[in-house]
Amino acid sequence: MAEITIMGAGAFGLSIAFLCAKAGAKVRVLEKDHIGAGSSGGLVGALAPHTPERWNSKKQFQFESLVMAEPFWREVEEISNEATGYGRIGRLQPINTERMLELAQERAEFAKDHWRGKAEWRVVSAAEFGEWAPKSETGLLVHDTLSARMHPRLATRALASAIQKLGGEITLGQDTPPANAKTVIWATGAAGLEALSSEFDAPIGAGEKGQAALLGLSIEGKPQLYANSIHVIPHANGTTAIGSTTERDFNDAGETDDLLDDLLAKTRETFPVLANAPVIERWAGARPRSQTRAPIVGRYPGHDGQFIANGGFKIGFGMAPKLAQCMAELVLEGRDAIPDEFKPERSIPSASA
Repeated sequence: MAEITIMGAGAFGLSIAFLCAKAGAKVRVLEKDHIGAGSSGGLVGALAPHTPERWNSKKQFQFESLVMAEPFWREVEEISNEATGYGRIGRLQPINTERMLELAQERAEFAKDHWRGKAEWRVVSAAEFGEWAPKSETGLLVHDTLSARMHPRLATRALASAIQKLGGEITLGQDTPPANAKTVIWATGAAGLEALSSEFDAPIGAGEKGQAALLGLSIEGKPQLYANSIHVIPHANGTTAIGSTTERDFNDAGETDDLLDDLLAKTRETFPVLANAPVIERWAGARPRSQTRAPIVGRYPGHDGQFIANGGFKIGFGMAPKLAQCMAELVLEGRDAIPDEFKPERSIPSASA
């Protein structure tokens, strides 16, 4: 029986642990803080695709992961007997100019080619969605049916429970692997990227702050919205999340401030349906952003038997099912299906020298 030690109980670490445990490995997850610490304990939970033009391996990987998401999260729920908040609810975006309409129609054709009938990118009338529709200068919207949502905190708790029910161990308050650990996967988020940058004396990645809010508004059964760089996610538990800011310069990653106030004001102006919804929680945290913006996934250069799974940034939960599958195959079977652009040697200059 393979023994796997996973450092970090966020979206990547827990998803990998879940699939390794399912495959029969003896799994232990070590986390220095708590389940879903860092950006994996946020509020938003938008699982949204990249646009379908200029197709590349990263977009293909994300597409496959979003398609895998429903059976992945349903299985987590069945094993854990806990909700994850997953729902493939789609997404609406406004079309405000004739050029945006042309682009939306072009993307609809690209989606037919690349999404292979598993989802649609289509132009629809805003009138179809009533007051939930975002304001649109043309009266038209993009409606994609690939976007989904999940609740980050519910999802990480359900993953942890599923791992334990499969025989895995989760230990909090520990940030170093035991000396006898033979296979170690580092999924330690923003702090892990900063440690890699220090180890290899190169700008490999760092935390980028985001702030979000939770509104006391129940809009179940509606698509998520995206306009003016704002995500609006109606969760299954009767709340609606909005986010988020993007901040590279900050003093305290965990502190909310007037930038979130600005985001809330911008949200209420952009989406009138949210104008009177009360704020029930404010959140801030550092998301792990690699220098290349792609995840860093694969063998840890210079460390035999060790691996990296990091850099999820804004799409970590969306990437998690496919990334976990690839990592489980790599560490348990030696099969490497990770895209070359994700591999650590692409981000760590000295590793490819």
